[in-house]
Amino acid sequence: MTVETIISICLGVGLAASVGFRVFLPLFVLSLASYFDVWQLNESWQWVGSTTALVTLGVATLVEIGAYFIPYIDNLLDSIAVPLAALAGTAVMLSTVADLSPVITWSLAIIAGGGTAAAIAGSSSTTRLASTVTTGGLANPVVSTIETGTAAIMSIMSIFLPVLALIFVIIILFIIFKIFKKFKSPKEQKQ
Repeated sequence: MTVETIISICLGVGLAASVGFRVFLPLFVLSLASYFDVWQLNESWQWVGSTTALVTLGVATLVEIGAYFIPYIDNLLDSIAVPLAALAGTAVMLSTVADLSPVITWSLAIIAGGGTAAAIAGSSSTTRLASTVTTGGLANPVVSTIETGTAAIMSIMSIFLPVLALIFVIIILFIIFKIFKKFKSPKEQKQ
């Protein structure tokens, strides 16, 4: 496995994690990176760097970010975000991974890309639902700001510092696991 392949996997996982917070923002950042020749995409994904894709993803990003600042609309978006994030995470991995056989590429894309994005989107959705229930939606814009900021930072870090982005993803997944375990443990003790 070459250094380029390892870096492409780190990039894909980092962007997939970002997709878990915002579906279109990481795709827009990837489109920008491809458009300005910062990152070369696989041949079948070069369209992501086109002007049309850049404009479309930019508009979609702005609409998505704006919609997440509207309480209750954000919860509605979360209901479709998990499956969309899994698909987008898979697509991001497919577009970035270099020099691997199709079987390995697809396996990585589904497991590392789609799985990471779905795990983060699911925990993000749960956080927003808890925020809505406990604050009547008043704290949801704060949650949205944190999620959007994290997606932006992770996306940019993935492009320019992909190995560091992978480490950050591992930390995020570890935190999600610890929180899940903490909330699951009291239920198991009652049984």
